[in-house]
Amino acid sequence: MDGRLVLTDPNGQEIWARGELGAGPAYGAMLDTGNFVLTTTSISSATQWQSFDEPTDTILPGQVLNRRTRLVSSFSDTNVSSGRFELLLQDDGNMVFYTVEANASYWSTATGGSGYQVMFNQSGFIFVQAKNGTLLYLISSSNEANSTTSQLYQRAILEYDGVFRHYVYPKKSSSGRPMEWFTLYDIPDNICLSQPQQGIGGIACGLNSLCSMGTDRRPRCECPLGYILNDPNDKLGNCKAIFPVQDCKDESQDVEAFTIHEMPNTNWFGGDYASYLDGTEDSCKQNCLSDCYCALAVYYPGFCWKKRYPLLNGRVDPTDSTKAFLKIRKDNSTVGPRTTTTTTTPQSQDGEKRKNQSSLIISLSVLVGSSIFILMLLAFLYVFKFKGKKTKKISPHQVVPGVNIRCFSYNELEEATNGFEEVLGTGAFSTVYKAVLNDENGKIVAVKKLHKTVTEGEEGFQAEVNSISRTNHKNLIQLLGFCNEGQHRLLVYEHMKNGSLADLLFKDSRLSWSKRVQVAIDTAKGLCYLHEECRAQIIHCDIKPQNVLLDESLTANIADFGIAKLLGKDQTRTTTKVRGTRGYVAPEWFRNTAITIKVDVYSFGILLLELICCRKSYKQDVANENEMILAEWACDCYRRNELHLLAGDDEEAIEDIMRFEKLLMVAIWCIQENPALRPSMKNVMLMLEGSVEVSIPPDPFSFFYSV
Repeated sequence: MDGRLVLTDPNGQEIWARGELGAGPAYGAMLDTGNFVLTTTSISSATQWQSFDEPTDTILPGQVLNRRTRLVSSFSDTNVSSGRFELLLQDDGNMVFYTVEANASYWSTATGGSGYQVMFNQSGFIFVQAKNGTLLYLISSSNEANSTTSQLYQRAILEYDGVFRHYVYPKKSSSGRPMEWFTLYDIPDNICLSQPQQGIGGIACGLNSLCSMGTDRRPRCECPLGYILNDPNDKLGNCKAIFPVQDCKDESQDVEAFTIHEMPNTNWFGGDYASYLDGTEDSCKQNCLSDCYCALAVYYPGFCWKKRYPLLNGRVDPTDSTKAFLKIRKDNSTVGPRTTTTTTTPQSQDGEKRKNQSSLIISLSVLVGSSIFILMLLAFLYVFKFKGKKTKKISPHQVVPGVNIRCFSYNELEEATNGFEEVLGTGAFSTVYKAVLNDENGKIVAVKKLHKTVTEGEEGFQAEVNSISRTNHKNLIQLLGFCNEGQHRLLVYEHMKNGSLADLLFKDSRLSWSKRVQVAIDTAKGLCYLHEECRAQIIHCDIKPQNVLLDESLTANIADFGIAKLLGKDQTRTTTKVRGTRGYVAPEWFRNTAITIKVDVYSFGILLLELICCRKSYKQDVANENEMILAEWACDCYRRNELHLLAGDDEEAIEDIMRFEKLLMVAIWCIQENPALRPSMKNVMLMLEGSVEVSIPPDPFSFFYSV
């Protein structure tokens, strides 16, 4: 009667109401957009209340999220009460995902200072925009959704597992399209890999729990061996040990009662209280076993981290080379439901002992026999693979199916390089030589010869060549051919007349300011193509001035893209040698975390600083030691508004100081310690071109986490 929408409990007690008292009778209507509105019956038909203003966990096309508006996930897939995750457009305009309990963010649009609204428009695009309508960050979109908006229902939900999913559903049945909701976007793509702040636990799963991605691309939380859920109804909650943990107050410390349970491809982030280098797996295990404070040790070849209770942010990732050593009690009666406990008599113990001895003899016999068989098999394979390979011939003009590149013989390239005489450049994994092809044009090319330590099998190399050769962009150096003969792995690229950016950037005859800006834009375009436009996403892993080559018109071409995929895991780890210099390597390389396209964004940020300041990322011969590391010095100058120190005597840059500052801000966004805060290369490209506003960046070194 009072024109309000009221919710009551079974006793008739009002527990929720919306609408204004005294505004006259009102009616409710569910609009075609999915918005439920309360409207007065007056001539103006003013809207008293609408559901779009108070979203729960879902937004729909046509809906807007203003600042301070939030989505709250449900508790589970069957319990719709408030859960542990929230999506919030903060007062500063930054849209963040965070956990309610830990109050820790795990994903962000990095639009602080300029974000005004989150829009879900009728074309199926979800994005953060500035007050003037400028698009700042594209959260989700689909060409399919955009072209068939009239044929698809759409919704986006912050689900109980903390993932924001954009769904579509066909309005009419059509061939090849099932009549069901299907996902366009998952954000983040893998919440198990989300990095928390130091000492914060429980991002994707609870304490002592392990997060893994299922075949349905949904995260699952499980308790490790010897642990169970605190609350069986909370599948994302904390786990607890079902055995007495080691007591450091006990003089004996009960060391012999514990053993190690190995967990490959498993890691926990945070909670480590000690670490050491140059250790082995066995030493890492024993170190944890003998330490009463150690609940688990994480091993990565050459590194060992010891962690105490509670175990934070556990994850299982098949691509992770780490191995976890979980300390549990030997007594089966304390291991829990995964094992069975039996009571034995002295007689049964003797019988069991004899049975174990017999089993041991049988096992040893089988092991010896198997070892002999394996050795014979390996010998056969060696003779077949290497002896037979000597007679194998490779056509010097063989073409890889589906791509327009040549397969050269080793002798052909040896002749073209005049015995690998003229070196154009060297790197940790290869040497580049100048060559002249023996064809009608006498084309000059660059031949990259990979060192033997990084060569792999023929199939792996061939697959990598196919991947690289299918890239086609004006800012990527073109792959012309390859050699995969015996132990020789070589790649043939087009020759860049003006050499590398390093040759022209740090010398007296440096590039002009306008040309440096264009090189930055060109490089960003090339990286954007590798990250977002290739059929298979390529992470460069080695962006630096030496790998940006300039043609005769000084157009930038990225070189060596994809080559990191040719390296074994042990070679990739050599990048940790630059630790502490803040070179081009992203911090996550040192923290044993998953490597994503954001490592390229970090490296590009350092490169951009070098471009605008015309100096190397690390320089020892400086008057002030605070200027040694360019990234730190540049951030200090930005905070103090002393941009002239960075520009130096570059009069052209000083005259264009507004653009200089904008490029500096873009670089600072790129080198954020937290990968989630770094923009995508597409946004970087748009900011450099001036299509997207650059918001004020935070201090890149204020966020720090460790494994």
